[in-house]
Amino acid sequence: MTNSFNGLGTHLGNLSLLSRAKSRSISPENRTGEKGGGGRATEGTGANCARDLGVGWKISPSLRVKAGETITVADIEGPGAIQHMWMTPTGNWRWSILRIYWDDEETPSVECPAGDFFAMGWGSFAPLVSIPVCVNPGSAFNCYWEMPFRSRCRITWENIAPDDMILYYQIDYALTEVPEDAAYFHAQYRRTNPLPYKNVYTILDGIQGHGQFVGTYMAWGVNNTGWWGEGEIKFYLDGDTDYPTNCGTGTEDYFCGSYNFENQVTKQYQEYCTPYAGLHQVIRPDGVYRSQTRFGMYRWHIPDPIRFETDLRITMQALGWRNGGRYLPLQDDIASVAYWYQTETHAPFPALPDKDGLEVI
Repeated sequence: MTNSFNGLGTHLGNLSLLSRAKSRSISPENRTGEKGGGGRATEGTGANCARDLGVGWKISPSLRVKAGETITVADIEGPGAIQHMWMTPTGNWRWSILRIYWDDEETPSVECPAGDFFAMGWGSFAPLVSIPVCVNPGSAFNCYWEMPFRSRCRITWENIAPDDMILYYQIDYALTEVPEDAAYFHAQYRRTNPLPYKNVYTILDGIQGHGQFVGTYMAWGVNNTGWWGEGEIKFYLDGDTDYPTNCGTGTEDYFCGSYNFENQVTKQYQEYCTPYAGLHQVIRPDGVYRSQTRFGMYRWHIPDPIRFETDLRITMQALGWRNGGRYLPLQDDIASVAYWYQTETHAPFPALPDKDGLEVI
């Protein structure tokens, strides 16, 4: 790998190379990222705690986002690139909507419930250790996807919950020149509940442009007994219609597992995290109201991005088993986030579900 991004590379091999990139950070203690602008707040969520200490003593560590309110988390003049985002929200993670806009575009390139963007779609914590996304106790959401922009980056947070929530966050970025061949980061959320009988689940559709697909997160709620992961993922590239160019062999196979994600000793689903793929969350029935098994899975195409030149569509089958060794099309609760880079401008995303349509039920 070359140092073509002026010092923004994220591997050990170029950490010693000098760069003219300028490191900046936005948080509630420095909401503009201004050089020398941190720790100057005179009011904020920690003001009462610091009343004996004064300015510089953690006066504004977080923001309160009122019910129904949208706040601007970051508004940065470029060129540059987001390198890391840390966010730890209270409240319902499906009812906090993260949006990111590049270069004054009218529709966002990232639009996801915050929990799902960070692979926590079921609203409860599970440890996740991977290259681009890490989730640490208790709700520490970390994203390391590189996100270049040329003239502007704007990040917003919408609280659609009926109650106020608190957001701690830090956006780490670099101001630097962006190569001509650097594409823009995108992430799109979808949910179908339940999936209609004999339908396939759509992860992504309507993508027009040149780019590469780099990741999938799925929150999969099973509504049948028995195994649920026989379905194939299909990547329709550059004019494919009825049949895809890339076709997988099974759901657990796509997420780099095998044979039902089953630990052959314990005869239970086995959670796992690896740098590029994992089944990091299994929510098991508790014998009362938690009646369905639910799964969180990720697959990052970092060493193996799916390249497309004109268009892209991705689907996933939901298949179980009938008696007699026959496949059973399932009607499950499936949500996903697709992550990709492409040239702008992108097609507008499908409208997010409303509050009831997002709720974990």
